[in-house]
Amino acid sequence: MTPNSKGPVLHEITPLSEGDCIYVIERKKAEFNYPIHTHKEFEINYIENAAGAQRVVGDSIEEIGDYELVLISNDNLEHGWQNHRLTPGNIREITIQFSDDWLSEKLLSKNQFHSIHTMLQHGSKGLTFPLSTIIKVRPLLNSLTCEQKGFYLVTTFLTLLYELSLADDARTLASTAFAHTENSIQSRRIRMADAYLQKNFARDITLREVAELANMSEVAFSRFFSQHTGKSFTEYLIDIRIGKVARLLVDTNKTIAEICYECGYNNMSNFNRIFRRKKGCTPREFREMYHKKQVIA
Repeated sequence: MTPNSKGPVLHEITPLSEGDCIYVIERKKAEFNYPIHTHKEFEINYIENAAGAQRVVGDSIEEIGDYELVLISNDNLEHGWQNHRLTPGNIREITIQFSDDWLSEKLLSKNQFHSIHTMLQHGSKGLTFPLSTIIKVRPLLNSLTCEQKGFYLVTTFLTLLYELSLADDARTLASTAFAHTENSIQSRRIRMADAYLQKNFARDITLREVAELANMSEVAFSRFFSQHTGKSFTEYLIDIRIGKVARLLVDTNKTIAEICYECGYNNMSNFNRIFRRKKGCTPREFREMYHKKQVIA
């Protein structure tokens, strides 16, 4: 893999040629030593035997188990796996990279591709799949590593995409604010509230003013908001602010104090406590994780 450094995050030039639809590689490795990076191709990454390693997708930081399957369909979404608490051993990794140009909007708009289209939209924030789905698609992943005929490689890959798109318990990873994606919630009132919060997150915003914007009482809007987003109004606003904080930690050299106040917090200790609760690390540790240099293998 050829790295092309652009700022603190590595931009990877992948081996996928313009004449191919997908690129598949299987690796055996003892540990993770490739830094957090981006690349223009979409990616499915399957990992075995790496319990204790740490997955970073955007501003999502999580420890993984023995089986890991993630889809990333956003060419600007930073991602990577790090050793963390991993005991070096016999890690197996299957990486599938594919261009979105042949999966055109016209093709994805067809009825038969609807679920795949929806999944790729959600994958713009990174999607992690549950163990039940991993077990189901593992034979397809294995067959992709030994498929010799190009056409059948593509048809097997499309089958994999379809089977993954049927997983109703796949979970998005990065926040909307960090990944620079649009909110996919369908309710007009929730979309309007989200746009308002995204624009005004840096100041004090009350439930009352957003409820008035939606032409609802506070009690009714609070219930409506939780039902449609799965979060309370307060937690939703916190997630927006912390997503903006994480983005500024990666993209700028502003001090942590400057970022704190710029993103709507007026108390550093409270800000640090909330950030650690959401991300599992301090703002300083988060920035260092993105900026540290690692060995390119």
